[in-house]
Amino acid sequence: QLQLVESGGGLVQPGGSLRLSCAASGFTLDYQYIAWLRQAPGKEREGVSCISSSGGSKFADSVKGRFSISRDDAKNTVYLQMNNLKPEDAAVYYCAATTAASCTVIAGKLYPTRPYEYNFWGQGTQVTVSS
Repeated sequence: QLQLVESGGGLVQPGGSLRLSCAASGFTLDYQYIAWLRQAPGKEREGVSCISSSGGSKFADSVKGRFSISRDDAKNTVYLQMNNLKPEDAAVYYCAATTAASCTVIAGKLYPTRPYEYNFWGQGTQVTVSS
């Protein structure tokens, strides 16, 4: 079965850290462009970060300087390290993969964000930031 599985979400206090993992099964991430996106209740889905097959990364302005992204192709996994978390970071976080596009930042926002622009999506992991 071809799938992405996110893990690592949870409840953290403001200022805390979490590391999300995105593991692929049934296919290799080697040639994939991997993105992390998030969606909070009542809000549009937004791109958070992405990483190319060569390791180049981009970030939305809202998380730049606080989040980092990395990939371990030997483990077929991509990570999102989130530091100095803020209440506005609370959302369901998804990872998505594509070989057909690359991501870009326009006016501080990361694209693409639409489901059909990716080949694979994970089921999401909840991140709650609250004291």
